[in-house]
Amino acid sequence: MSATGAVEPGPRGAAAAPLPTPVRAPAPGDLFRPISAEDEEQQPTEIESLCMNCYRNGMTRLLLTKIPFFREIIVSSFSCEHCGWNNTEIQSAGRIQDQGVRYTLTVRAQEDMNREVVKTDSASTRIPELDFEIPAFSQKGALTTVEGLISRAISGLEQDQPTRRAKEETIAEQIDDFIVKLKKLKQVASPFTLIIDDPSGNSFVENPHAPGKDDALVITHYNRTPQQEEVLGLQAEASEEKPEEEDLRNEVLQFNTNCPECNAPAQTNMKLVQIPHFKEVIIMATNCENCGHRTNEVKSGGAVEPLGTRITLHITDSSDMTRDLLKSETCSVEIPELEFELGMAVLGGKFTTLEGLLKDIRELIIEGSMKAHFIMDDPAGNSYLQNVYAPEDDPEMMVEHYERTFNQNEELGLNDMKTEGYETGLAPQR
Repeated sequence: MSATGAVEPGPRGAAAAPLPTPVRAPAPGDLFRPISAEDEEQQPTEIESLCMNCYRNGMTRLLLTKIPFFREIIVSSFSCEHCGWNNTEIQSAGRIQDQGVRYTLTVRAQEDMNREVVKTDSASTRIPELDFEIPAFSQKGALTTVEGLISRAISGLEQDQPTRRAKEETIAEQIDDFIVKLKKLKQVASPFTLIIDDPSGNSFVENPHAPGKDDALVITHYNRTPQQEEVLGLQAEASEEKPEEEDLRNEVLQFNTNCPECNAPAQTNMKLVQIPHFKEVIIMATNCENCGHRTNEVKSGGAVEPLGTRITLHITDSSDMTRDLLKSETCSVEIPELEFELGMAVLGGKFTTLEGLLKDIRELIIEGSMKAHFIMDDPAGNSYLQNVYAPEDDPEMMVEHYERTFNQNEELGLNDMKTEGYETGLAPQR
């Protein structure tokens, strides 16, 4: 047998025997076969390769095989006879699937620990009962069993325990306690849940009743999120499918207008900007070359929100002055400690910092070491103040959504606006 596992041609008996049949190239279906002790032709390919532990030559063995009721995989195993280091991993022989897959297995008996598992490196593993998770890309792919997955997790935790005991004894003791809990899972004293979530769709948990139904196993296929597409290297392909209007977000649009001061011809620049943790806004800036007048204004990129928004920030430090701020044209500003109030029609829309908006009273607040509250009240719900703790809650800031009063709806022109059933209210034409 050759090194690649193909059968060598040989003599067929007597001198008058016919010439040997030429060896044909294996068909694609012959390359991947289920692992079987009776299949003598299914031998791994051996390749001499460098050991990354001692930098001497070791041996890599590759085996192309097929998992029943699943698909083809490549199993690779490396071992070094010089330092004893070894490593085993698997790779899918196919492409990334159209959908991600999530396997939820309820482990009820010792037989479930022997289920075959294919876990790719893009898959995460969770055991909710222990609040335990192995993140994606933290381990190489593996062809193993449920018990093997748990043993692998135990080995990973035990690996650095000697160092932890020397430097962080308390943490090491906590991990020791957790390792005990993982080892108890292998005894299946009580049922637990194993979840394998793979956005590539190439992981697998065996159904021993296949092709029948497995009551202990739930398989869920789902559409990947843009973040998962990016992690899998599919973002470039996805970006090509974006509609043309998405490209406008990366462009500055220009149109001709007249200067509000001298009425000379001028240009206005407009750009659509996405404010993190908020929404899209339109920033417009005009620069007149004739008189030097400059204006900049911000317009909300969306409609009037169903609820108004009141943002109350407790200003306690000068660093609060660097927070990004969007004040829409419908927003009023109040500082109770200074009995200061800015009406909603003043200054128009502004996308700036807190310091930029408060430049006239900044010295009073900072130099006097005065703590104050800054309140933005926007009945249209289109204003924003940066949460520097995002996505966590900001302990110094409160965001309230409220029902508008009749007077606020009147100021926004909403009381007389009818958007549903307006056809029935029209008087008949004569």
